[in-house]
Amino acid sequence: MTPSAPRPDRDPGPAVPRDGLSTPQRYFAMATVLCGISLCVLDGTVMNLALPGVARDMHVGASEVIWVVNAYQVSILALLLPLARLGELHGYRRVYLAGLALFALSSLACVVSRSLPVLSAARAFQGMGAAGMFAINAALVRAIYPRRMLGRGIALNSAVVGIASVAGPSVAALVLSVASWPWLFAINVPLGAAVWWLGRRSLPAHRGADAAPGAGSGFSWPDAALNVALFSLLFLGLDRLVPRDAQAAGPAAPLQGAALVGAGLLLGAVYARRQWREAVPLLPIDLLRIPVFRLSMCTSIAAFAAQMLASIALPFLLLRDLGRSPGDAGLVLTAWPIATVVVAPLAGRLIGRVADGLLGGVGLIALAAGLMALALLPAQPGNLALAWRLALCGAGFGLFQSPNNHTIVTSAPAARSGAAGGMLGSARLTGQSLGAALLALLFSPAFAAHGRAPALALGLAAVFAAGASVASLLRLNAAPAASA
Repeated sequence: MTPSAPRPDRDPGPAVPRDGLSTPQRYFAMATVLCGISLCVLDGTVMNLALPGVARDMHVGASEVIWVVNAYQVSILALLLPLARLGELHGYRRVYLAGLALFALSSLACVVSRSLPVLSAARAFQGMGAAGMFAINAALVRAIYPRRMLGRGIALNSAVVGIASVAGPSVAALVLSVASWPWLFAINVPLGAAVWWLGRRSLPAHRGADAAPGAGSGFSWPDAALNVALFSLLFLGLDRLVPRDAQAAGPAAPLQGAALVGAGLLLGAVYARRQWREAVPLLPIDLLRIPVFRLSMCTSIAAFAAQMLASIALPFLLLRDLGRSPGDAGLVLTAWPIATVVVAPLAGRLIGRVADGLLGGVGLIALAAGLMALALLPAQPGNLALAWRLALCGAGFGLFQSPNNHTIVTSAPAARSGAAGGMLGSARLTGQSLGAALLALLFSPAFAAHGRAPALALGLAAVFAAGASVASLLRLNAAPAASA
């Protein structure tokens, strides 16, 4: 039996409970959050395997079809913070459900798309919907769980995100083995409708700024436009700086990329200066003034850069350099997510008993050690030699992620939970974008000619993980937030 449904014309009920939801509503609400975030994460990777088929059906080249992926990612990155602010002002539940509805409807538009511009536009709208769910995800978890159980809720959420992020290619392979690429989007429609229905009946009501005095009031559209322009310029600039298809992009692409990144940095300086004067800024500079929050953001960006470098370099290492079959490589690679799934619940139980900075630091040291061990592999390693290194990486990542997310979410005042969640998502995507750009550089002709690009990428990933561990351990001496 599900909780009673709220009226469809408004978002009634009390503000978010001070100490979480009671059962069974907590279970239904968390199921909504986990299912929604899984759909978003899966759609970030599920199309990679289908890109050749899309290019063939729409008669376009590899450099053009990549926009099916880019449009989704740019929309999410550019809109996370504006939508988090809207959630603080008008209610987390409203923004989440609106994003979920847009995601499902845009998935239907992707199914019926017959040209690349139409499909790319539909993917951009799908990214807008996903941004609404990403931006509110952490704030909803904080509202759903009592304080004493929040660590477990964040650990569960982190584990599901981790599983979904590595399950994309497997899900895509399963669907494409029996159907064409439009079905990758078609399955989102009934699933999205079911999750939306469940969310209407279970997610906690939140009236926004009128019920949370610390959240401030008003939404600045100029600031939102500056935010979109900033992250779009940086993402597109990094993508052009080291293009995936150098011949199709032409020799001017790196110069264009550098110009876009430069314009983004200049705009970012103007934007940050404008936000510095705001009491409740859209770009959460107020949260970055909290030392432990600032260090947690640095930890997250560096750790996810390491994760992205490794996740793309490892298939090249196994398939090309070591000559493993796809089935053998896929089996060995599962050691990473399995170890993450095993360790993540343990990390959740340790939150509150062991300092988050210490848990994250130890986990990131393990991740760095595993990555360096992979970079220094012998010439012909066996499966066991690969598996323990990958398992060490996965266990380290699982020990880091939940405590780090817990610190980011709880070090912000309750009224700024939306902004904290938006920054959490922005840190993850920024780190992954940085890692992808660096990996493209390592796979460029200047480095690839030496035949050591995967090993170099894994070594660089170990450096990022080690730097992240330093930032995490520094939190042990950082001043706590003024309010939780």
